[in-house]
Amino acid sequence: MIRWLLVLGVVASTVVGDVLQSIEMKKVGEVEDFTASGLTRLARTLARRKLLILAIFFMAISFACFMILVSVADLSFAVPATAASLVAETILARILLQEHVSPRRWMGAALVASGVVLLAF
Repeated sequence: MIRWLLVLGVVASTVVGDVLQSIEMKKVGEVEDFTASGLTRLARTLARRKLLILAIFFMAISFACFMILVSVADLSFAVPATAASLVAETILARILLQEHVSPRRWMGAALVASGVVLLAF
């Protein structure tokens, strides 16, 4: 039971962190100035983005949950089970971020979901 709670912690925090990061990165835009001053300006801009800081917090939670998970469960369980985040991220990319998701990606997400279901047995 504890293993699945940790998997849920990893998946939920990874998904939230990735979605928040994507939202902020779309607002900042593409990096075009790779000079020292341009990168410094970018670092200052990113340090002030509240959702990006929150994304980093959620990714730290994800990492902590994953480290605890691999200490109580086999790696052969932990890595495939936490791949469920790909399924949730695909759904949220389409619904929340309004991104185009190709049929190939949907099929891949379905295969990953099937694998996670098989792990549950």
